[in-house]
Amino acid sequence: MIEFQEFPKIPRLSRECTITEKIDGTNAQILIADDLSPFVLDSGREVPFMVGSRTRWIFPENDNHGFARWAYEHAEDLMALGPGSHFGEWWGQGIQRKYNIGEKRFSLFNTYRWSDPATRPECCDCVPVLYTGVFDTAIAYLTLEDLATHGSIAAPGFEKPEGIVIYHHAARQYFKKTIEKDEEPKGKAKDPACQQ
Repeated sequence: MIEFQEFPKIPRLSRECTITEKIDGTNAQILIADDLSPFVLDSGREVPFMVGSRTRWIFPENDNHGFARWAYEHAEDLMALGPGSHFGEWWGQGIQRKYNIGEKRFSLFNTYRWSDPATRPECCDCVPVLYTGVFDTAIAYLTLEDLATHGSIAAPGFEKPEGIVIYHHAARQYFKKTIEKDEEPKGKAKDPACQQ
């Protein structure tokens, strides 16, 4: 018998979205076990949680801009995030745009849960929410234009923010739009065939 494949439901576009500032750093995550117990690595070493970049698990000895070292130094505070995967941006001094700040910061992506400073660990920030409401292309463009005109909300005074991220709640999908070079694929500049 041939397996039937059902066509997925299509979410409606005119539904709730959250637009946040896209911070130019490096993707990071903290994974905390459901029972809050430590993870035991193949080496037998115990760690309070797993620390990751966008593509791999990291440790202080094979770090990503010092995020693993920072995370383990703040382990007690970070355990307050609770069970699950907690994604965010590790950004600031020495990473991408640097934002004219003298330190590195971890800004969580889940604005629904972490926007209120009273609910998140003191060592963490949250990406700034620029708009919440029904998705509209015009609003997305206006939000991007406002960010380009007035500068970063995450790092006030920094005049070259990267762009916005739109989280479409019904689709459960993120979309990004950058202020500069939005039409170019991210890896284009690294492709030798594109070099002049």
